[in-house]
Amino acid sequence: MRNVYLDHAATTYLDSRVRAAMEPYWEIEYGNPSGLYRTGRRAKDALEHARTTIAHILNAYPDEIIFTGGGSEALNLGILGAMKMHNGKGRHVITTKIEHHAVLHACEALAKDGCDVTYLDVDEDGCVRPDDVRKAIRPDTVLVAVMYANNEIGTVEPIADIAKGIKDYRSESANVKLGITEKTLFFLTDACQAAGALDLDVKKLGVDMLAINASKIYGPKGVGCLYVRRGVRIAPLIYGGGQERSLRSGTENVPGIIGFAEALRVAHEEKESENERLTELRDYFIGRLFAEIPKVVLNGHPTKRLPNNINVSVLDIEGEAVILYLDSHGIAIATGSACTSTTLDPSHVILALGRPYEYAHGSLRFTLGRRTTKEDLDYVMTVLPEVVSKLRAISPVRMEVGQQEVSHPEAFAGQGSRVKVHGKNYK
Repeated sequence: MRNVYLDHAATTYLDSRVRAAMEPYWEIEYGNPSGLYRTGRRAKDALEHARTTIAHILNAYPDEIIFTGGGSEALNLGILGAMKMHNGKGRHVITTKIEHHAVLHACEALAKDGCDVTYLDVDEDGCVRPDDVRKAIRPDTVLVAVMYANNEIGTVEPIADIAKGIKDYRSESANVKLGITEKTLFFLTDACQAAGALDLDVKKLGVDMLAINASKIYGPKGVGCLYVRRGVRIAPLIYGGGQERSLRSGTENVPGIIGFAEALRVAHEEKESENERLTELRDYFIGRLFAEIPKVVLNGHPTKRLPNNINVSVLDIEGEAVILYLDSHGIAIATGSACTSTTLDPSHVILALGRPYEYAHGSLRFTLGRRTTKEDLDYVMTVLPEVVSKLRAISPVRMEVGQQEVSHPEAFAGQGSRVKVHGKNYK
């Protein structure tokens, strides 16, 4: 049976070049970077070389790179660390309804602690409006957190434009003596999906903090970093030996960091050619989906999207059922629904686009990678249309493209609206 992996937005395999770079630091150069002895000094030198490599790609200073245990930790450090440090200045955070759960759950924790969180809407393609961000800023706003590229639908956000609006607000506030400066109002972006596909130049982007991780770019799992612009003060979440400028204590994961730097270097060098190849494959697959499967809707911006991302809602089916069928044929994809042993929730991202509940539950995400070929996609299309047809034959749901009636009663809980579920009215 052929194996086709199309969930690269979730994680990637370890590139052989990355593995080779990491190898000496498992058994030979295994010293603690804090040690004064020779093996410790060599580990420290390698660690700082990796930091410099990453900083160069981000157009940052090496001391602005803080290594973490992954992307989620980096985001939590940026969000919670900023609010903890500047608690006396303000208690307001701005984010969007389509962020990664690491951001949303961190903001939920802040709200429980008394902070005020503004969740911005997006348009039907998942784009954040820079004017909405600008209008939401208040004198007590400490942090704006908007992702660079969405992990579900692939939409690329206008980060530089948002940053300009924040900068303009700072200038205006300084003129009226509100005391809002680049040291009291910060802009953080989640670039975990953008790494390897988009420009990470932090000066061009205009961000104060930026999070990336290694596992999305063919590097090791469990390592990431947070870029923190000079002048931005945040509080640590982990205390101990004072590593990483005392912002992330604990013995550094030297092999992981070495692999992270090598993975980012390779991804950066191969970005243009790989983007071109993936875009061609992406558009080819989207074309086949629409040509061969009825009632398919593309989620996300049609052009301003990651080159490897295809997210569609296939009406009248459950995404989880499609995944299980495809898995039996050796095909791995993702759905917008988060399925655990106790919950079955529709994608918050698809719902934020204004799509009905059924669109969210029928969403499928295909994310291509370095090993993906046209033959892989052709194989998927020998299986997927038949799977969809079988599932539709037993589905009680019937929707049409463009239909906006939400047929799930709980979607309107507390709103007093009347909705129809399989022909039955609910108040």
